[in-house]
Amino acid sequence: MNDALQVAADGGTWTFTLNRPDKRNALSAALVERLIDAVAQAHAEAATLLVFRGEGVNFSAGFDFADFESQSEGELLLRFVRIEMLLQALSASPAMTVALAHGRNFGAGVDLIGVCRERIAAPGSSFRMPGLKFGLVLGTRRFGGLVGAANARRVLEQAASFDAEAARAMGFVTGIATTDEWPAALAAVEARASLLDPTSRAALFAALADDRPDADLAALVRSAARPGLKGRIRHYLAAASRT
Repeated sequence: MNDALQVAADGGTWTFTLNRPDKRNALSAALVERLIDAVAQAHAEAATLLVFRGEGVNFSAGFDFADFESQSEGELLLRFVRIEMLLQALSASPAMTVALAHGRNFGAGVDLIGVCRERIAAPGSSFRMPGLKFGLVLGTRRFGGLVGAANARRVLEQAASFDAEAARAMGFVTGIATTDEWPAALAAVEARASLLDPTSRAALFAALADDRPDADLAALVRSAARPGLKGRIRHYLAAASRT
């Protein structure tokens, strides 16, 4: 098992722990592939509850830019596409999905939280989605669906950070609980998920879904394929280092 992702299965509950605390659980290419494979395995084994959490000081710092200079723009585009494929697998999951967020979270890490059906944040958590600062459209429509178009425009135009209370007010998180309260919060979600048999629950999720996988993927690819992606990332990182 890749140590960057810890997977624990307990009956129908599968817990996925991002385990790169020294990198603030940034999403490397290897970690994304491990998540895709592990989620597929959970689905194949008829998991009823998928729980995502992060080891260390935060849930996830988002896309891992550590080696971006050594990669071509095509390789970077593929990495963003694979993140989108992970998000789509979770959006269409027949299982209940839960994110447990804490600390400062960014970009694709926030998208991973947002795609889950239940999103519980620890007090003091914060969220920032700076992708449009380097021209990337990733998770944008899904975020707008959670918080409303006006809130999404305000947050994404400014790449503004928002805390747990603001996230709850907008509808980005469904609850706030301390890490000590997480077990009880998960037990409540699990009890609610068990009210329906797996087939009925999957049918409910499918009937209520507003998934547009092809459109979301096309929007991402168009944004990332625009020439100059590496330069835009370089400019964004340089600006971020000065703030």
